[in-house]
Amino acid sequence: MIIQYWSDFSCPFCYIAEARLMKALENLGITEQCRLDFRSFRLNPAAKKVPSHPIFDSYAKRYGPDMAAMQIGRIEAMAAGEGLEFHYGTALNSNTMDAHRLVKHIKSKDRKKADELIHCLYNAFFRDNLVLADHAVLEDIATGIGIDAADVDSVLNGKDYRADVEADENVAHRYGVTAVPFFLVNGKYGIHGAVDVSEFEQVLKRAIDEEDAMDMMGSVCGPDGCH
Repeated sequence: MIIQYWSDFSCPFCYIAEARLMKALENLGITEQCRLDFRSFRLNPAAKKVPSHPIFDSYAKRYGPDMAAMQIGRIEAMAAGEGLEFHYGTALNSNTMDAHRLVKHIKSKDRKKADELIHCLYNAFFRDNLVLADHAVLEDIATGIGIDAADVDSVLNGKDYRADVEADENVAHRYGVTAVPFFLVNGKYGIHGAVDVSEFEQVLKRAIDEEDAMDMMGSVCGPDGCH
């Protein structure tokens, strides 16, 4: 089973939804039979590389300080319910293009290492409130999991994989996706948002049943040929 999912490292519901998906896979005992395929989707392609204020200020400007505190607290509580540590109000939004490009590069070499890097980037943003547009931050994160510093620098100081990031976003737009997270199971079943674990399980079971039915059907051969 292949599960493509579009996400950004500054999207709280993306990280929460991925945690719920992993629980659903574990509950169904199919973690090892699934391949997760991370796809890029920048929430704000025009974001600056140097943030000017924490996320709380953005919420407060739009909703007022009391409502901002309530909404951010709700998101942090959702994250805690999935075992994730969020300090969302003090997180610093910045441009995530280079972070996405770096993941693309590592993914081209080592898919498991790329998955590890993705989770480190989530934690760097939500738990540690680091600036993901900062090349020094990205290099520290990558080298911390054993990625060669020179390899990281060569990607960050160039423009490779920019088209790949934009291609992912264009595919999402063709599916009608305007917000993330978005999950696509076996290219057929779409899941929008941070749905409950049970909802993930329902869709996954449907995909499993369909795969099993195809395996049982196999090929049938007769005078007219094989089908």
